[in-house]
Amino acid sequence: MTHPVSDPPSTARDGRLSYAIFVLARTHRGHAAAMLRAMNLHPGQELLLMQLFDRDGQTQSELLEGVGLDHSTVSKSLRRMQDAGLLTREPAEHDRRVLVVRLTDAGRALRAPIADMWRTLEEISVRELTAEQIEAFTASAYTIEQSIKTHGSQP
Repeated sequence: MTHPVSDPPSTARDGRLSYAIFVLARTHRGHAAAMLRAMNLHPGQELLLMQLFDRDGQTQSELLEGVGLDHSTVSKSLRRMQDAGLLTREPAEHDRRVLVVRLTDAGRALRAPIADMWRTLEEISVRELTAEQIEAFTASAYTIEQSIKTHGSQP
C-alpha cells in the first residue's frame, strides 16, 4: 500500500508534516462531507448546530466566535439552515440589530444523528491506532494549532 504522504511532491519535501496535515485534513473533511450530505447538511453547518445544541439562543456573533469561521460563511450557512427549517433568526430584545439564533424542532432532531456521525468518523479515523497513539496525536494536533495561532502571522 502506498502512502502519498511518505513521498510528497518535491516542493513539499521540506514541509512533510505540513503536507501530511493537508492530506489528512482533506481526506477527513471529504469523508465527513459525504456523511453530512446524507443528513442534507453542508460542511460547517454541523459545527453551528453543535454550538446551538450546547447553548440555544446565541447571537450570530457568539456563534461566529464559537466556530472560528468568517462572518460571510456563518451568515450564508445560517440563512441556508433557516431556509431548511433548522433554526430561526430573530432580532434581540435588547438590540434589534443583533440577531438571536434558535433551533427549531427539526434542528434539535439532528443532535443524535450528528453525534452518531462524529462517533462513526472517530471510529473510522482511529481504527488502526492504539490509545497511546490517539492521545499523542491529539496533543500534538492542539500544540501545532496553538503554534500556528501564536506564530503564524510572523514572516
